[in-house]
Amino acid sequence: RLFAHWEAVASTHRVSLPRDMAGPIAQMARHSQAREPVPYVSLSQHGKCDEAAYEERRYPAGKWACVTMGEPMYEQSISMSFMKLMRYICKENSVGCHLGMTVPVLNEIHLTKEGTELEREVLTAYYLPGEFQQNPPVPMDPEIHIIERAPLRVITRVFYGMTTEETILREISLFWELLGSTDMVLRETYIVASYENPSIPQRRNEIWFICRA
Repeated sequence: RLFAHWEAVASTHRVSLPRDMAGPIAQMARHSQAREPVPYVSLSQHGKCDEAAYEERRYPAGKWACVTMGEPMYEQSISMSFMKLMRYICKENSVGCHLGMTVPVLNEIHLTKEGTELEREVLTAYYLPGEFQQNPPVPMDPEIHIIERAPLRVITRVFYGMTTEETILREISLFWELLGSTDMVLRETYIVASYENPSIPQRRNEIWFICRA
């Protein structure tokens, strides 16, 4: 039943779910309560009427398992990348055991020069749990790369629901309206941070604007 449910979720992203995902899906469901947050420091919060409109954060350097995909649709790229990462997290690694889930999973996107659509290539990144930061398990999949990402300063804003190219472009536009004209963040590269699995309709996401070094 669990596999059938995930098959239906995958079909909404126009992706077919391979049978070999049954094991990783079952394992993820068993460990769904234990999710380690990616460490960060909150630098400032900005809001009106007691509601945080956006927050500035600093993330330390750390090791991430990354996959890059360039499918026709954004949802296809992130779905296929995350399936690879799920296999790595669940068993297909040099220690042969479940590594544990961390949140959020990051999807790094690039806008075209006109700023009206997303470039096809999306990098999906999973932060290695604290116990594996010094000695990351080696992925069996050659398309997964362990990368030491530099410290990152970002301005973040929460949004809920599906993440499609359309919703992401809308959220970027709304965030720019809120921030006004500023040169302190990049204009071509953004990050979509996902906190919950794709089967949750009103799932929590964040759009991250990356501060210039």
